[in-house]
Amino acid sequence: MIRGALRIGFGTASLLAGGWLVRALRGTPAALGAGPTEIERVAQRSPNYRDGVFVNLEPASMMSIDAEQQRLLVRELIGSRGAARPDGTIPVVTPSPTEPASTRASACWFGHSSVLIEVDGYRVLADPVWSRRCSPSQTVGPERMHEVPAPLEALAAVDAVVISHDHYDHLDMETIAGLARTQRAPFVVPLGIGAHLRKWGIPDSRIVELDWNESYTIGELTLVCTPARHFSGRVFSRNTTLWASWVIIGPRHRAFFGGDTGYTKSFAQIGMDHGPFDLTLLPVGAYHPAWPDIHMNPEEAVRAHLDVAESERGLLVPIHWATFRLAPHPWAEPVERLLRAADAEKVRLAVPKPGQRVSPDAASPPDPWWRF
Repeated sequence: MIRGALRIGFGTASLLAGGWLVRALRGTPAALGAGPTEIERVAQRSPNYRDGVFVNLEPASMMSIDAEQQRLLVRELIGSRGAARPDGTIPVVTPSPTEPASTRASACWFGHSSVLIEVDGYRVLADPVWSRRCSPSQTVGPERMHEVPAPLEALAAVDAVVISHDHYDHLDMETIAGLARTQRAPFVVPLGIGAHLRKWGIPDSRIVELDWNESYTIGELTLVCTPARHFSGRVFSRNTTLWASWVIIGPRHRAFFGGDTGYTKSFAQIGMDHGPFDLTLLPVGAYHPAWPDIHMNPEEAVRAHLDVAESERGLLVPIHWATFRLAPHPWAEPVERLLRAADAEKVRLAVPKPGQRVSPDAASPPDPWWRF
């Protein structure tokens, strides 16, 4: 069961429990996105696409446990429900829609991996998910544990929307449709994801698809699609679209958005090619020994930060935690481990509340708002 769950992405793993999959998907075919044949034409131009699928630069094991260990993992997921949720109400900050974009570097974290990144007056919205569930169904699937800090309609105009990959906790059909109505920015995505967007009615003129190490320029802002170590798939097929991290470069400042990834040697190369970064946004949650290559743990996030940013200059902001329950570890464990690891390496760290804006220039020691 777990191996099947991983085939459709962590954002929909719980759909398999109790045989809900067919019922949950009934009436929601649009959310599944494009099929492999619709994606293949674009994917074939990439050297990272082989035998019908995209591949990691470093091999990544999807599961490293046998059948008995899988059964133990299922019991762990079920038995840890209490610890995997907060003991109190997660505080949410309502961001100001009229605040001008930072002329340096800043980030407003909306929960999980959804973040508004500001560099030199430009705004980039990364992995926006505003739906109640990260799932092809709004009936079953992981449900958010805090409110969205602001409605889509309240967001200031952004210059680009970037997507790391097509799992449901990073690419949400309803949110994309909402942004298409309320924003004019292009959707800058890894190869293949454009087929999903076209399926949802996004015009070609607003879609930019990039392979690893390709870039797109908007004025003085450059977006670089960089490697990650992960996988893709929305239900029935896997790895037909590319996954990526993103480099965001302004005229004077730069940020790195890790998206969703395991630790990879590519971070060091990204740091050499595009760093050092003023701001890094790196995933710290949903890790487990059963899938060590595709999700970083907090200590690996600190290591990745050191690969791409100078510790005395760059500010690390954790993402991919707090909003959706995607692994059995205790809810606050990622940030507690991150605090210890960052302190040991003297890495500057900010842990914003959902909706809170942080910047390297005004960073202060984290307020432990997650301790109830």
